Amino acid sequence: MDPSGGFSRRGAHPRIAVEPTGGGGPARASGARASGAALAPFAHMAFFYRTASHYAREVGQFVRAGLAADQAVMVAVPKPRALLVREELGAYATDVTFADITTVGRNPGRILPAMHAFAQAHASQAVRYVGEPGWRSRTVAEWHEVARHESLVNVAFAGQPVRVLCPYDASLAPAVLAAAQRNHPALLEEGRVRENGSLAGPEVGEHDDPLPDPPAGAAVLIYRDEPGSARSFARDRAKAEGLREPRLTDLVIAVGELAANTLRHTDGTGSVRVWRSGREVICEVRDRGHIGDALAGRLCPAAEAGRGRGLWVVQQMCDLVEMRTNASGTTFRLHVGLGT
Repeated sequence: MDPSGGFSRRGAHPRIAVEPTGGGGPARASGARASGAALAPFAHMAFFYRTASHYAREVGQFVRAGLAADQAVMVAVPKPRALLVREELGAYATDVTFADITTVGRNPGRILPAMHAFAQAHASQAVRYVGEPGWRSRTVAEWHEVARHESLVNVAFAGQPVRVLCPYDASLAPAVLAAAQRNHPALLEEGRVRENGSLAGPEVGEHDDPLPDPPAGAAVLIYRDEPGSARSFARDRAKAEGLREPRLTDLVIAVGELAANTLRHTDGTGSVRVWRSGREVICEVRDRGHIGDALAGRLCPAAEAGRGRGLWVVQQMCDLVEMRTNASGTTFRLHVGLGT
């Protein structure tokens, strides 16, 4: 569909433009250790930490190297980890932008836009970013989208002066750690960066495994003519399942965007299903279109674009967005928590 950031049915991925006008590329601070792979314009590294002191030491060294090279540095990690980093950095912590990743990245689909915004705000400098996208309470579905996010970082920032370090607790589930291994071009080990021979490409099939079937009794609507029926159905069914304002309106807005895209860019037939699972309401929207742009919805289109904001809006409204797309059609599952 729309190549400017909404449904993109074909075409290449748009890369994030971070054009430095000064400040130079990434440099190594005195005392920092790195291999040649670490000095490329773009670097995306996984770091598997074992203890709090291990975490603070390696992240602190990465951050200090960026500050010494006059790079803009952002640390987006859970609050307890941020406290470790602040203590490690001491007075230098005031030169770092901190964000609570459990808020910014509760929906993994919102992490890349936050990274993009920081890079754009510091376009005159190289950028150094620490992001810990996962924590123990993540669900299986969320971990899947974390892996998708990590693979898309490689697409979005390729060739740009952006260096990304992603810490992972080494005691997480083996499947989580294996996915992290596959999605990072480099690994940070004891202060040294090495190339990762296990790297998979951004189109790796694991990100498009079929979603589990909806519950047999899930309410369903087929829409054909206008998005209003899909919005009304989603509102009524989600409310019946216990979703309340303001999250009810968030879900309705997201469904409306997807239904409008169906009617604008496909044969005009789509379906909506709504059900409750534990402490969240799930809404599934299907149509026969195919999204060919891996970054669709991951970047906010420019204000002057006018169109192409639909999938970006969907990511902002929901706690989790799962997408599967192929030649047969596209399925979105929108998750919104009850009481949040």
